[in-house]
Amino acid sequence: MTESRTHPGTHAPLPTPGIYRPPSGPSSVPSLVVDFHGDDGRTGTFDVEVLAMPNWHAPVAEALALRIGPAGDRRTHSSATTVFSFVARLLRFLESLDNSPASPADLTVTHVEMFLNRIDTPRTVATRTGELSELRLLLRLPPLASHLDIEVLDHISTPSGKGTLVSLTGYSDGEFTRLVDAARTDVGAIRARTTAGNEHLEAIDGMDVKPTTQAEQLIWDMAATGVVPVPGGPIVRHRHQRTAWAGQLFVTRADLAPLLTLFVAVTGRNVEALKELPAEHRIVGDRAIEVQLSKRRNGPNRWHDTVTWEIGPPHRELHTPGGLYLLLHRLMERGRALSDPTALWSSWRNTNHDRGTVAEHHNPFAQTLTGRADLSKWSRLQGLHTDADAFGHTTPLGLDMRRVRTSVEVRRTRSVGGHLPSAARSNSVEVLFSHYLRGDPTAKEWARETMSEALRDAEAAALSAHSHVLAEHGVTELEVRAGTDVDEPAAGEEGAWTACADSSAHPVTGRACRRVSFLDCFHCGNCVVTTAHLPAITTLTATIARRRTELDEPTWWTRYGPTWTAIHHDIYPKFTATQIATAAAEAPECLLELAEDPWEHP
Repeated sequence: MTESRTHPGTHAPLPTPGIYRPPSGPSSVPSLVVDFHGDDGRTGTFDVEVLAMPNWHAPVAEALALRIGPAGDRRTHSSATTVFSFVARLLRFLESLDNSPASPADLTVTHVEMFLNRIDTPRTVATRTGELSELRLLLRLPPLASHLDIEVLDHISTPSGKGTLVSLTGYSDGEFTRLVDAARTDVGAIRARTTAGNEHLEAIDGMDVKPTTQAEQLIWDMAATGVVPVPGGPIVRHRHQRTAWAGQLFVTRADLAPLLTLFVAVTGRNVEALKELPAEHRIVGDRAIEVQLSKRRNGPNRWHDTVTWEIGPPHRELHTPGGLYLLLHRLMERGRALSDPTALWSSWRNTNHDRGTVAEHHNPFAQTLTGRADLSKWSRLQGLHTDADAFGHTTPLGLDMRRVRTSVEVRRTRSVGGHLPSAARSNSVEVLFSHYLRGDPTAKEWARETMSEALRDAEAAALSAHSHVLAEHGVTELEVRAGTDVDEPAAGEEGAWTACADSSAHPVTGRACRRVSFLDCFHCGNCVVTTAHLPAITTLTATIARRRTELDEPTWWTRYGPTWTAIHHDIYPKFTATQIATAAAEAPECLLELAEDPWEHP
């Protein structure tokens, strides 16, 4: 191809007619039907005429065209369907009112509030905010906006709190283990079933003679044509027979549930992204595969990402993401050649209208990502149940791919010690925490155990440091005189919170004490604590506890941990609960700000 160049006095060459196509833009809607062409390759037709409120149809159709049309921001079929369903709910609700607005101009703030606060569905702050946002995006589009009262526009434009996002919780460890084990067992059975069918077919080919039995002829014909024969008699009677025949060589609809469940559990990816996986991939050195993954929630023009999955040894293909992908690729190879060669997924379905034809093979997720995988039926047939409650009762375990994904994210976070940047693979740290970890009871329990263990370790380290310093001073614990009266003077020089038996002779150096802080007195062999010191120590303890909310844990434990440990290990146990309560009631002003040089420790 020759590159066109410009020269002085020569106009730039124009492209060949038909190459350049101007960008799509909004246009008037001549009918009440809105066509949708999504960036995901799916199309749809939305007929506004079937909705309620006929006087609303024309402006709603134009607004809908701007929302889901070429210039709109809804670029997938599922999101466009969500918008249309919202419009249908809105018009259906308005029609049910006694004072129904005949046209957009009759809509009032009261109508809007009644719709947002209706009781036909559970109302939460997050739900109300989501519907208000969708309502705002719809009503502010022309020509609806030009018909609405200014008070309505101002009302829907008022900022609203988002509420608290309640993330879907994952499964418990026991539930998740049982679920994945059942899926892995079924996938292994599918692999064994199709492997036996293919080996049977290869044995027939190796004999160099035509099939001699009905079973051999059946599998030979299915492999050659892709058609599963239809026996005579009622349809219901032979449906199971045809499914068993097809299962010898092909993945059937009943196989989709365990395949998807195990795939999500092994890869940790959203089931929507796995349903759109392509058949095209690249094997990297027999150790990993590279495949292009679609993730719509990344935003426009950021749908595709290349992922690398480990293959692992052959006997681990049900445990590694790359090995499982290659297994699925192999299982659905025959069906894929008869349906959609570009997509990974292909299954055989027992249909009524295309019975006995190649059309029974299809990509189950081509038209919609919901597909026809009956997850609830598979979970029920496996006999899966929840963990027993306090009374030993269990309930059937529902299968939700979102909960499977959450369980994977929780376990990955635990495996890296709770370090969110390391655990966040397909999401940001913020999304990982807010959507997967924050509301999950398993994650909360693990976090509590981890924090408790960390606190125990920190306290043990602080106690060890305190005991080590005392040992250097020739003592094993502080001198605490719990039996003294409050008014009894202490022997030695008074400090901020304790007394010193001999400030002129440090237990280690033998010279005058050169302490850096009065907090160091709690680790000195000359320290003396009496009942008179208890109120000040109680105030100090409360102040140190408040500092914990102002400082990070490592800084707090370094600065105050040894003192906190000395008070709770050596001092408080020597006094009664009554003495401590009385001291708390008589607590004086704390001197910590003056004692630790706050200008050096901001």
